[in-house]
Amino acid sequence: MPEVPDQVTATPAALKLIDELKAEHGPIMFYQSGGCCEGSAPMCFPEGEFRIGSRDVKLGEIGGAPFYISKPQFEYWKHTQLVIDVTPGFGAAFSLEGPGGLQFLTRSHVFTDDEIHTLRDAGRI
Repeated sequence: MPEVPDQVTATPAALKLIDELKAEHGPIMFYQSGGCCEGSAPMCFPEGEFRIGSRDVKLGEIGGAPFYISKPQFEYWKHTQLVIDVTPGFGAAFSLEGPGGLQFLTRSHVFTDDEIHTLRDAGRI
């Protein structure tokens, strides 16, 4: 059976920033914003500070931090791997990296047909 692809990954730069934020704030979590207030940036919070709803989907973990997305947004993006990166700038006002001069950014990779079949067979989409 083929390996199930990750639905969310992070670049080395994002993993470095995640490690720095965990060292400063303890356990953290991510929520993929749906466009309200902060655009479509991934939001980073101290773990437990953002309330996860029953309709939210856990896509996976990056750097040991859980990563969630709303069910409606998951339905739209389920054929796409989210790749979390970092870029210079000031992040979303509510996100932990906001004041540090860097911001998380979501890039994407559309899954191949084979990856889609593997994800379906694994019950992930």
